Amino acid sequence: MGCCSKPVNLASLFAALADPTRLRLLNLMTGREVCVCYFVEILGQSQPKISRHLAYLRKAGIVAARREGKWMHYSICTPADPSASSLLGSILESLASGEQMQADRAKLERVCCAPQKLVIPQNASLQVK
Repeated sequence: MGCCSKPVNLASLFAALADPTRLRLLNLMTGREVCVCYFVEILGQSQPKISRHLAYLRKAGIVAARREGKWMHYSICTPADPSASSLLGSILESLASGEQMQADRAKLERVCCAPQKLVIPQNASLQVK
């Protein structure tokens, strides 16, 4: 997780954490950067709805965004304030044990980060020279 210099208002932080979809998004971003396209696929919600939730998390100062071509990638941004940082860390740790959260992370592993299978064309030689 990167560090955010933006001051975090605790009321805004609690409001950002008060929505199940935003908690699922944070869970998916724990320890990694995720493209918005994967959020849409895993959560089964529209891209505009996901983007609104991500904007809410960014406004709260706990998510950062990076553009790569036409895609936006999001990651958790640790608040500089020690109290807010500790609170966010505890929430993320707690999320990891939920059934829905584990299922979401398993889906992310399958669609995003699974090793690519080696595809060998039918007529290709397997000899190493």
